[in-house]
Amino acid sequence: MPKVDEARLWASLMEMAEIGPGVAGGNNRLAFSPEDDVARGLFRNWCQAEGLAVTADAFGNQFATRAGAEDLPPLLIGSHLDTQPTGGRFDGVLGVLAGLEVMRALNAAGHQTRRPVVLVNWTNEEGAIIRPMMGSEVFTGALSLEDARAMIDHRGNRLGDMLDALQNGAGDLAPGFPVSAYVELHIEQGPVLEAAGETIGVVKSGIGFRRWLLTFTGRDSHAGPTPMEVRQDAMVAAAHAVLIADAEARALPGGRGTCGRIESPNGSQVTVASRVELTLDLRHEDLAELDALEARVLGRIRTQAAALNVGFEVVNTANSPPVPFAPEVVAAVDAARLKNGFSGRQMVSGAGHDACNIARVLPAGMIFVPSVDGISHNEAEYTAPGDCAAGAQVLLDTVIALAG
Repeated sequence: MPKVDEARLWASLMEMAEIGPGVAGGNNRLAFSPEDDVARGLFRNWCQAEGLAVTADAFGNQFATRAGAEDLPPLLIGSHLDTQPTGGRFDGVLGVLAGLEVMRALNAAGHQTRRPVVLVNWTNEEGAIIRPMMGSEVFTGALSLEDARAMIDHRGNRLGDMLDALQNGAGDLAPGFPVSAYVELHIEQGPVLEAAGETIGVVKSGIGFRRWLLTFTGRDSHAGPTPMEVRQDAMVAAAHAVLIADAEARALPGGRGTCGRIESPNGSQVTVASRVELTLDLRHEDLAELDALEARVLGRIRTQAAALNVGFEVVNTANSPPVPFAPEVVAAVDAARLKNGFSGRQMVSGAGHDACNIARVLPAGMIFVPSVDGISHNEAEYTAPGDCAAGAQVLLDTVIALAG
């Protein structure tokens, strides 16, 4: 049976990491950047060297196809090559290059699958400059190509113009085509597998998340002469909101609560804040629990703001329900894990992935491998060569099972 080559996979990972090096051992390879373009070109060249037919759709999603014995909807595997500004060498990249290693191993063994197998590099998964996971959204039709191209990044650049400037950008394919199933290998980006001393995470579902922009409105007043009892302090109300979200999430098993950004647009060191904006992110794998967590957190924040005589407005900016992965794909991944004798467990993905978008319309599943110290979106991100190879072998055997 085909086997992955650990050294070959590791060498590919390290060669890709030379494109867009960070300042502390990681990578800065933002979507639509010159570095992203070079990575796309290297990916294309590697795939063509294996005899794969490489194409791209109108949003720049790259597809490398290995023909099957029969003309059937293909099995899709892959992930993404773009990174965060201070990203690591494995987030997303492992899924793409392990997919390439699967193709190389199949070729080396002369193994013909019944279905075609297509390796994808999704465009702009990270969302470091615009919203995340756009490539898979466009592929599934959840986001129209026109709307995606019309988006403006944080520097005022139109996404369509950035895409058109790439040598390895948009292609001739219309977004979306029939697929039998999708499998994505990814680093865990958390500490669970490493803490348990386990090698493979069999991902059964993607966590649900919701995000809001909270705005607190008080009254400007002097920090010295204004007594505490008459203040309308928007910053204090926002501080209570941070603690409320944290406490409620900690009290709920599996809950997540994060306030990642706070701003006072007209703030001053010597003025009571009259306006504060705060982001809120709540997550849970169970939809009913997520609903209840939202009600408790926003209800308590609203009550606290009123007690402080501070106005409170909330705008929902993202709503992604929990998504289960296909039982047949989960079973195939678990069978591949057991076949190879790897320790592991079924688990929930706490982060969003392209697989979550695909799973809303097609059978999908994921494979996790450990992240040292649970670190990700950080240049210190690391997954050991043996764990990378283990994940690739599980992916290979899953491909053989699902593609025939």
